[in-house]
Amino acid sequence: MSDSINIVVRFALYFDLMLLFGLAIFGLYSLRGKERLSGTVLNFESLLYTASVLGVVLSLVAMCVLAKAMSGVSGFMELHHHIFQMVIMGTDVGLTWMVRIAALVMAIIGVTLNRRLPTVSLWVVTASAAVALATLAWTGHGAMDEGSRRSWHFISDILHLLAAGGWLGALAAFALLLRLKSLKGEQEARILARVLTGFESAGAVIVVTISITGVVNYLFIVGPNLDEIMLSTYGQLLFLKVLLFSGMIVLAFLNRFHLSPLLARSIETGDYSVAINALRRSMIVEFSTAVIILCLVAWLGTLSPEMEMNSM
Repeated sequence: MSDSINIVVRFALYFDLMLLFGLAIFGLYSLRGKERLSGTVLNFESLLYTASVLGVVLSLVAMCVLAKAMSGVSGFMELHHHIFQMVIMGTDVGLTWMVRIAALVMAIIGVTLNRRLPTVSLWVVTASAAVALATLAWTGHGAMDEGSRRSWHFISDILHLLAAGGWLGALAAFALLLRLKSLKGEQEARILARVLTGFESAGAVIVVTISITGVVNYLFIVGPNLDEIMLSTYGQLLFLKVLLFSGMIVLAFLNRFHLSPLLARSIETGDYSVAINALRRSMIVEFSTAVIILCLVAWLGTLSPEMEMNSM
């Protein structure tokens, strides 16, 4: 039961903080000037405020789960302030937890600037969310390493998290832009076509970063070992994750080379409903796949491949 709670909380934190970072940075590289004002293209105020506050709440829940696991108490009601003090002040994961809370508070402050300074607001939220998301690296396998290996593992983990957050946020933004009430006319359709085309460069960087850091992380955690690991739960879940990620890349190529150009051509003819519907279906599948991958990531973070292989 405790493992299940841990996995659910981990998933929720990954999902929330990746959305916070991904949506904020999407507004910077895809939208221009007044388009970054909340309500013009995306409702940044409600989206980013909700994600920031939820991030704080989930972080508090995660700390309770961690404190219970580290103290060995049988129930959450047995947790006392001295246990939290020991975990927060006496461990690296506790210190990074405080950094995350501070970063999320800064993100909330940044959201309040959107009406007056939308670009500054998005920069503040992006930077704060990047810090908050990066702290999740200390809850993964990298925390088990030592010395320079630990540092390089953290760097790889952080880049992996940020790239994944950028992709998830972009998918969420596209899904919001593809809603029926968001596409009020040709102007909104043209904005959608432009941001889809503009995502090509960012998308390429994201895919390359995720791929390289994914391989690096695998080598840090397991090493150049394929035979034994595939017999473990960790290896099977990891294989499924890679398979789903490959599917997302195929869908991304479909969007890039077929659906996005189709939308651009359809706008010129005035009938873009077919292209919009095709994009909606593609985004639903791609976003759903991303959510499943995050579930697997949350589960993988609770497993020890080394212990599984040693027990074989």
